[in-house]
Formats: sequence, C-alpha cells, structure tokens
Amino acid sequence: MSSDLQSDKKQLRVLIVEDHRALAENIFEFLGDTHYCLDFAYDGLTALHLVSIHRYDVIVLDIMLPGISGLKLCERIRQDLQCSTPILFMTARDAIEDKASGFSLGGDDYLVKPFDMREMELRIQALSRRESRTLEEKSAGSIRFNIGTLEVSLSDGNRVELAGANARLFEALILAYPRFVSHDTLSQTVWGIDDIDLHTLRTHIYNLRKLLKETLGHSLIKTLRGRGYRLVPPEEK
Repeated sequence: MSSDLQSDKKQLRVLIVEDHRALAENIFEFLGDTHYCLDFAYDGLTALHLVSIHRYDVIVLDIMLPGISGLKLCERIRQDLQCSTPILFMTARDAIEDKASGFSLGGDDYLVKPFDMREMELRIQALSRRESRTLEEKSAGSIRFNIGTLEVSLSDGNRVELAGANARLFEALILAYPRFVSHDTLSQTVWGIDDIDLHTLRTHIYNLRKLLKETLGHSLIKTLRGRGYRLVPPEEK
C-alpha cells in the first residue's frame, strides 16, 4: 500500500463483504495496517448484522454472494437499516446495465474484477472523503447536528453546543438514527472500551438529557430497556 496516500489520513473503518477467501486475504494483506480498521463478512446476513451494530466509513461489497446477492444486500442496507455509508461494488460484470442496477439500488461506485489493489484503495479514499463532507451536518427529523462545530439545533431556533463525552454520545445517536444504539456500542464509540460500567453510561446519558432539556426544551433521548438508547425528535413524541 502506498504510505503517502495515508500518511495524514485518519484510520478508516471498512467492511469487506467477499465470499472468496483468497481475495479477502489479499485485501487484508494490502489494507490491513494501522491506517485501516477492517471487518470481513463472507455472506450477506453476517454483513447486515455488522452494519446494524457498527458505523463504517466505506462498505466494499461483492455482487456475487451466497444467499443474499450483493445487489439485494445493498437494497436492504439502504432501506431496512437506513444506512447511507458509501458502498463500493466489486464485480466481474462491467456491462452498463449491471452498473445501472447497482446505482439504482444505492451503490456509489464500481470496481471491476480483476483490479489493482491500489485502485481499490483510491476508490475507498474518494468515497470516504465524499462521506465526510456529507457528514458535516446530520439530521434526524427536526434535529440538526453540525459535526464540525458540535452544535445541536432544532427547527424552532433553539441551539446548544456540546463538548467531550456529550458530543460523542450525541453523534453516535444521530448517526444511528432511526435505529437504537446498544450500551456496548456506545461504550466503544465514546470511550473506546466495550465494558464500561453501566452506571457510568447512565450518568452520562442523564446529564446529556438534562442539558438538552434545559437548552432545547426537549431531552431527545429515549431509553430502550435492556437494549440501549435512541434519538427521538420532538415531533415523534
């Protein structure tokens, strides 16, 4: 892998969905260093589960998968999971009709097999930059969150600027919206560990709710007992 491409880049979390083990191993050998955090799935159901519990910068998806095809998997990621993560298709088919099908279902780019690993890396980098620009502001109903300034605002004009753990918690919740975020996922996202004391997490959630209620007039966070937390815009109540 060319180090000059990555020397000043953040670590990207990438999901590789490929049932051909040899190709998956080649991808790992090329990208599997400190600049990438790679997860692998060899079938569609495993990929769906991983996308439902993790936030990826890019998903690299083979079209020819056992069980659920890559095209169907893309459709479910977009419609069932409401996930907008950029999807890079890998396929041996280069006909314009095949590409049109993938783009219509929510794919973002195509990589035709066989391909040079350097081209794959360039496409992953391009998609991640595109996603980072669209992520500058995220919305959930009438809620807006600017990831650059860490400001939360509502359509009525009320706003508050978050910091520290509060900002990381809120970002995790709005990126997952309308899905809930589990206790373990929040712990990993906010503090980098999976098993933070549940009381500590609840205390942080309580303080964040209190701040949002006092400044915006709405607490915005719903507890799903035994599961985790979900962001709830005022109009959903």
